[in-house]
Amino acid sequence: MSIEGRSDSKTGGRVRYGMVGGGEGAFIGAVHRLAARMDDDYVFVAGALSSTPEKALRSGEALGLDPARIYPDFQTMAQKEKRRKDGIEAVSIVTPNHMHAPAAEAFIRAGIHVICDKPVTTTLKDALKLKKLAEEKGVIFAVTHNYTGYPLIRAAREMVKAGDLGEIRLIQVEYPQDWLTTNIEQTGQKQADWRTDPKRSGAGGSIGDIGTHAFNLAQFVGGLEVSQLLAELTTFVPGRALDDNVQVLLRYANGARGALWASQVAPGNENGLMLRVYGSKAGLSWRQDNPNYLYFSPHGEPTRILTRGSGAAGEAAGRVTRIPPGHPEGYLEGFANIYTEIARAIKAARNGGKPGPEVTFPGIDDGIAGMAFIEAAVKSSKKGGVWVNW
Repeated sequence: MSIEGRSDSKTGGRVRYGMVGGGEGAFIGAVHRLAARMDDDYVFVAGALSSTPEKALRSGEALGLDPARIYPDFQTMAQKEKRRKDGIEAVSIVTPNHMHAPAAEAFIRAGIHVICDKPVTTTLKDALKLKKLAEEKGVIFAVTHNYTGYPLIRAAREMVKAGDLGEIRLIQVEYPQDWLTTNIEQTGQKQADWRTDPKRSGAGGSIGDIGTHAFNLAQFVGGLEVSQLLAELTTFVPGRALDDNVQVLLRYANGARGALWASQVAPGNENGLMLRVYGSKAGLSWRQDNPNYLYFSPHGEPTRILTRGSGAAGEAAGRVTRIPPGHPEGYLEGFANIYTEIARAIKAARNGGKPGPEVTFPGIDDGIAGMAFIEAAVKSSKKGGVWVNW
């Protein structure tokens, strides 16, 4: 059966997609490909997998792509795929940050839906430009803040919206890691090298890499509007050009308060994303390294443990749960949930429609909020840690 036949929009077939970046030696490209494959909603058919043509060719061949659809650069890929009858419907952009905006723009102009890794760009100005262009061209623009795909994060969001916590007063989110505790970027370590380079990463180091994840998670669950923030960005490793630790205080429009800590120099922490939300009636607590349990603490009552896959987790969690409780689901499944939700939107868009209201995934507005967060935090820190209006 042809690729076109397997992805025929009239039959609701799989979404034809390609990838920019994510070739040999890249971690996140493989994660995106696994996530896209998990629910069988996509077929991977094209790629410009490296900035080096030779490496792009090797990477594409290793992944079994048709040699005619292994491209030396994203500009060529966007133009040639646009002209194909069986061209890609969506592109995953998994390059270093500085290439997100130019690659996204090329595919938007070609009328191809965009699935972009975070942060969406390196500047707020570029993010706003991409939103305007995507709206003009009528394409979907998704941002892979994958932690919003975890079932119990969906449950927590619904509990907050339902008023189970009462009026939200406090949001605490932290994301500590330890992999940049020493200057491994000077050893040639690929992931550290570009993440600590302002030319490729942007104005933020740890704040852009993991701080945006923490901020997005707090926004997704808490649902509150930020009015002001105060930030201190610190670079602890000598010679490093970007921050490797960030501490932020948040003021919300409803009077609530928040605190965010993100660090990549905290020994003993592998990927310690944790969210706590406290309201006038109850509190919630969730950890990424133990994601199948959500702790709900009504004031004056014993803490209740909600498990993924149980009826107590609710419908929002249930619709993105694959297996029964006691069989752990985690990072890849949460990532796959984002891809599956995006696929539902793409399939609906084939015939000019939209998915049901239950379909949820981060979009360009979330990417813009992340960039506004980075720029406000950098501004606050450079001024000595002062309150900055949102």
